[in-house]
Amino acid sequence: MMVHEANFDGLVGPTHNYSGLSTGNIASLTNSHQVSNPKMAALQGLKKMRFLANLGLIQGVIAPQMRPDIKMLRRLGFNGSDRRVLQQAAQHAPKLLTSCYSASSMWAANAATVSPSADTQDQRIHFTPANLASHFHRSIEPQTTARILAAMFNNDNHFCHHSPLPTSEQLGDEGAANHTRFCAQHQDQGVEMFVFGRYGFDHSQLSPSCYPARQTYEASAAIARLHQLDPRQVIMVQQNPLLIDQGVFHNDVIAVGNQQTLFCHQYAFLNQADVYLQLQQKMGGKLAIIEVPDNKVSVNDAISSYLFNSQLVTLPNGDVSLILPQQCRDNPHVWQYIQQLLQVKQGINRVDLFDLNQSMQNGGGPACLRLRVVLTEAEYQAMNPAVLLTDSLFRRLQQWIELHYRDRLVENDFTDPALLLASQTALDELTHILKLGSVYDFQRV
Repeated sequence: MMVHEANFDGLVGPTHNYSGLSTGNIASLTNSHQVSNPKMAALQGLKKMRFLANLGLIQGVIAPQMRPDIKMLRRLGFNGSDRRVLQQAAQHAPKLLTSCYSASSMWAANAATVSPSADTQDQRIHFTPANLASHFHRSIEPQTTARILAAMFNNDNHFCHHSPLPTSEQLGDEGAANHTRFCAQHQDQGVEMFVFGRYGFDHSQLSPSCYPARQTYEASAAIARLHQLDPRQVIMVQQNPLLIDQGVFHNDVIAVGNQQTLFCHQYAFLNQADVYLQLQQKMGGKLAIIEVPDNKVSVNDAISSYLFNSQLVTLPNGDVSLILPQQCRDNPHVWQYIQQLLQVKQGINRVDLFDLNQSMQNGGGPACLRLRVVLTEAEYQAMNPAVLLTDSLFRRLQQWIELHYRDRLVENDFTDPALLLASQTALDELTHILKLGSVYDFQRV
């Protein structure tokens, strides 16, 4: 049976900006209020997508959210014309306004958790959109995310779409950024590792004290149940709370895995030796664990370079590549370690570097930008083909970005209703290009 590993990248939205909304994300806070370049950001992400597609991997596109979320601003008490709503919000609640302009849906690793049909009892692919309860600007995404995913994977015989978990402190869910699947071959039943930052109800357990732990044990356990996973093939792992307090806000900032390889920092998990033991037992001893020592790459180096926020992909020729941001080359400790890693050939035998600076300045690297979906041939044929990147779609999207995106955006622009209208015009056209139907609120009036 032919099985495909596909990557679906979030297309950067027209209002990409730096508002410093993400508590615990060092890059987001550090670069707050800088001038952004939405056009460059979208083109950088699109270039990475094309590169992976040219390597022979299946590459898809996830449409961005409509921003500003004018409907949400009206729900919060601002009224009148669109111009009036934007002006009132800017005057009385500027953080609400910047939150409703956030383009954070570009980081598709937070869109959902996905379990392939090889792992699920009903042999369908299961999707649960993340509720993103920890931050307001992200908590307004799930409903539209659910519509977009349903339009992409639109066959009930092959795909099962769950509602997001209830939005609560105890059930915080941040999606695939805290989920890793291991397997010998993609068609085999895998081992799904869910990484959480804290327990939602049991406050006697260890948890970070400075920054919020966004994923709870209860949320991860609920998703494993919803996806009909065999409990014997599931492992629940707690993130090291000390690292969350240093800025490791998701597991994918400190660890990445795929198939039979786990690449992680020495201090990634709580009770790390026990985590390794459980994984090896469930994988029958067929897991290569590449642990990066802190004396070679410190936690600070890992966060600033996003070494672990890389994509770990197996190419059609069998090569395993680490898809890295340019910042890894710029960090001498990280780059020296990467050269040593390639020499020992422990399971990673090439690296590919990308300039994703616009995303990186907001705290999102290559892995943040993509949602991984494993597809059988039948599932591949059943999904919406218009979202799959081809040379033709690449050129079309490139032209679309050049036409609709600004090359400079600051928060003072947020009261301009022309920006709202331009975003609506751009995204309405995009839904036709990607054949998504009416997924945005402004299309459903």
